[in-house]
Amino acid sequence: MREMTKKFLEDAFAGESMAHMKYLIFSEEAEKKGLKKLAKLFKAIAYAEYVHAKNHFKVLRKLSENMADNVQAGIDGETFEIEEMYPVYKNSAEFQGESEAIRSTHFALEAEKIHAEMYKKAKDLVEKGQDYTAEKIYICPVCGYTVEDEAPEKCPVCGAPKEKFVEF
Repeated sequence: MREMTKKFLEDAFAGESMAHMKYLIFSEEAEKKGLKKLAKLFKAIAYAEYVHAKNHFKVLRKLSENMADNVQAGIDGETFEIEEMYPVYKNSAEFQGESEAIRSTHFALEAEKIHAEMYKKAKDLVEKGQDYTAEKIYICPVCGYTVEDEAPEKCPVCGAPKEKFVEF
């Protein structure tokens, strides 16, 4: 693929990905306000943006037939966030005294550390021809803290209670 086309598709993938997430967040807010049909509209269009992003992702050959390669891409992404992205973002927020940004980047950094370890475990299993072992995964909706099998009584990162955790 030519560089210009590749760059444009990568930019389009990023834009469609952000639109997908933005519309899901808008949908959640509309739902909270009792605007069920508006929530449905945001959710439906978010799905369309996901389809666009997925199509671009495939054309860019970012999806491997080898699941271990896909898991490694997850490890690489999480490692970048842990080692480079969030430390710099958090440091900048601290330098500028932006307390909400400090909190947000701290929450993300702590969750990404767990995600990287989970992906490493998954890669080892996939390379042995096995599926991931956790029956359930719980996510804190406040900070993104992630845990297998059972949610803690209180989130160790932000203090959210067990009953708020989302089960997957």
